Amino acid sequence: MTKEELLKEVKYDSHGLVSVVCQDYHSKKVRMVAYMNEEALQKTLETKEVYYYSRSRKKLWHKGEESGHFQHLKGMSIDCDADTLLLQVEQEGGISCHTGNATCFYRDLTEEVNNVVNRKKAPVAVDAFESLYQTILLRRKEPIEGSYTNYLLQKGDNKILKKIGEEATEVIIACKENKKEEIIFEIADLIYHLSVEMVQKDITWEDVKEELERR
Repeated sequence: MTKEELLKEVKYDSHGLVSVVCQDYHSKKVRMVAYMNEEALQKTLETKEVYYYSRSRKKLWHKGEESGHFQHLKGMSIDCDADTLLLQVEQEGGISCHTGNATCFYRDLTEEVNNVVNRKKAPVAVDAFESLYQTILLRRKEPIEGSYTNYLLQKGDNKILKKIGEEATEVIIACKENKKEEIIFEIADLIYHLSVEMVQKDITWEDVKEELERR
């Protein structure tokens, strides 16, 4: 289907909008659901950067215009009724949701569904990594006096990278000495400092997970 054919096929609702499901190009996970009007759709196809229509602000919305987390169009499909679009995007910074989460669908149902399906809870390590990341992100947005995290973020790359190098060396030494408790302690330190640098570079654990899955 050509761009022209797709534009002719789309069925807008009474408000001139069409539903849009945004899917990650690499992981195939749904990142968000939004709306487009005709102008947003045309600009998206022309620029290959995603535009939506904000119903709350009643205006065109260039995704990432405020946060810097732009979405780059990689593919588009239209459903059988022509009233919903499916976008495949590459997400800058790994964050799609205004809450700072990778996806708008970050709140999972943990109870059994119909007593048959029990969704597996994310591994504790994954939860811990994300919780740590969100705490560091919060410190960047809302600094606290005397916070070591804020100290590192203020000093920038040179200080953070120096600490990463030091902690990596400590992990190696602990491993060579074969002291399990010290190995765990030093790995935790290394992960913390890596997480600070990830926040500094707007890289999320979801980005890392997607790269590992790709491999």
